[in-house]
Amino acid sequence: MSEPSSDLSDSMGDTGDGGSGGQRDRGHRKKGKNRAVWLTLGIVLVLVIGAGAVAIGYLANLASTFDNDTQRFETTFPEADSRPTKAPAEEGKEEPLNILLLGSDSGGGSGETENLAGVPQSGRSDTMMWVHIPGDREAVYVMSVMRDLWVEIPGEGTHKLNAAYSFGGVPKTVQTLESLFGTRIDHVAAVDMAGFEGLVDSLGGVDITVPESFQAGNGGQSFQAGAQHMDGGTALSFVRERYAFSDGDYSRVRNQQLFLQAVAQKVLTAETLTNPGRISDMVGGLSPYLTLDESLNSGELISIGRTMTDIRSDDLEMFTVPTNGVGRARGQSVVWPDEEAIEEIGAALSQDDVASYLSGQ
Repeated sequence: MSEPSSDLSDSMGDTGDGGSGGQRDRGHRKKGKNRAVWLTLGIVLVLVIGAGAVAIGYLANLASTFDNDTQRFETTFPEADSRPTKAPAEEGKEEPLNILLLGSDSGGGSGETENLAGVPQSGRSDTMMWVHIPGDREAVYVMSVMRDLWVEIPGEGTHKLNAAYSFGGVPKTVQTLESLFGTRIDHVAAVDMAGFEGLVDSLGGVDITVPESFQAGNGGQSFQAGAQHMDGGTALSFVRERYAFSDGDYSRVRNQQLFLQAVAQKVLTAETLTNPGRISDMVGGLSPYLTLDESLNSGELISIGRTMTDIRSDDLEMFTVPTNGVGRARGQSVVWPDEEAIEEIGAALSQDDVASYLSGQ
């Protein structure tokens, strides 16, 4: 591995991607629980990164819509003998779950192709988030993993993380991440980010506090620092942009996390959870944009959702895998992994104790 570089400007010639632990909420917050009478359909669980549950009043129709409209990966997981052992559920707790969310973007932004040295068929620039739902169901942890992270791809050598998809599709991506963190992934969901436009509009827009003013590329949307109400198109422009920022994907990942928090805050309200029309619009509008592993059907999502009825939007904990800066390797802009921190995160995931890891940062 090349030596880490602290020169940020050196990394901006290619994709300018990166991520740091700086956006992390540094403490595990114990929140007062607000039990919902209504539960949202399990699809909301995936769409807001695990922060929802099931709408029992509308199950039959919505479950059918969901199962009929979503797509399935042809193959999701690598061979069983190459995978880490799954952590067992502790007595008195639910089974801890790890869900990999892949955010592709066929309309621009994170779905662009790029020339990755030594990688067949170029590469696919997917957003990757690891969702951990602990056995105590007191929070949902969402960890952004930078696509330019310079890692070992099993059987292929060292490359950017997003090259794993070109080497072997979703199974190779899963294998690479499981090897990196030493922990098994239970489910995989891919969302075309264009689908989020319809989600936001079905919610009547979302409110996001923009951290810094910027102009989206190619004469796109202008954003001013401060609170802003966004419709679907505006929100999509907000989460896609990276070239307007000196730190590239560091800021884009931060903005994606702000967006997901805003969606969770809007979904997990009595106004949404008791509105059958709004729930139906969310499920019907987003299902066609989802591709899931073969076992992640409506029944599985409903089962998961029923264990999460106490989850509120404030229980959504978001952070980014720590890095050691950016630099260049084989002519590409890359992000150097903080290997010690990754080992600590892997241990926390395996022991179902992410809360302790975050509280120590």
